[in-house]
Amino acid sequence: QVQLVESGGGLVQAGGSLRLSCAASGGAFASYAMGWSRQAPGKERDFVASISWTGGSTYYADSVKGRFTISRDNAKNTVYLQMNSLEPEDTAVYYCAATDSYYYTDRFRDFKGLYWGQGTQVTVSS
Repeated sequence: QVQLVESGGGLVQAGGSLRLSCAASGGAFASYAMGWSRQAPGKERDFVASISWTGGSTYYADSVKGRFTISRDNAKNTVYLQMNSLEPEDTAVYYCAATDSYYYTDRFRDFKGLYWGQGTQVTVSS
């Protein structure tokens, strides 16, 4: 079973950038599709981005397209989320997730069959 640990969150002004990292252990990293979700206070968890096993396919929520980039380094067992042009509406706890399912896009959409990290707080001030 894979274990996930996020890092890189913090406080940033609107328009700024942050890069989140998620380090995986305990599993064959390259066999997992990876993704990021977020949950703002008082709101449901939302899908942010996902990436296939090799990194060849990526998917984004409409709200972050053009601003966020998901990537992975299988040699380092790490997935990243580069966040640019941050907005106060991006404030949330960001969670890393993994799945070994072929239907990973469905899993990240439905939040089923995923392994989760503990989350990292991102706060964007106006």
